Amino acid sequence: MLDAGVGTGRNFAFYPPAAIVSGIDISPAMLARAHDRCPTLAAAGRLYAMDVTALKFADGTFDAAASSFLFCVLPSPLQVPALRELGRVVKPGGVIRLLEYVRPQGTLRRLLSYVWQPWIAWAYGASFDRHTERHVPASGLELVDSRYVVDDLLKVLTLRVPVRAMDARGGR
Repeated sequence: MLDAGVGTGRNFAFYPPAAIVSGIDISPAMLARAHDRCPTLAAAGRLYAMDVTALKFADGTFDAAASSFLFCVLPSPLQVPALRELGRVVKPGGVIRLLEYVRPQGTLRRLLSYVWQPWIAWAYGASFDRHTERHVPASGLELVDSRYVVDDLLKVLTLRVPVRAMDARGGR
């Protein structure tokens, strides 16, 4: 399992104990915090300084991938390259799950999100308007499910790496 944009390693508490997880992040400071939070993972050498748009793993290395709040910080031009890279390193038929902020649809929450936006951008570099779901078709991945998990503010996207896409690229 690949945790893309591992940040401080907060997701590791939610993975099954038997799961073999690798984490990547572009930020050395975040990786240092993940190292402290997840000493077993760090000792196994599975924390990597890497950009999600240029992963240094072989095709089909992982059974699955997950990402929390990574795509809401990636600007639009990087969305498709990052999705393609995740699709490349996950085995054909494998699942990729993304947890992301989205612009709320309800009137009050939508207005509040516009008020929060400058602070969210300053503090996290994030945006409610990344529209990751719209980029999925261009990435070659299949959208399996798209659902809100916290009102209309947090959404989980479940994507699948098509078997035929990998077959065409590498004969697998």
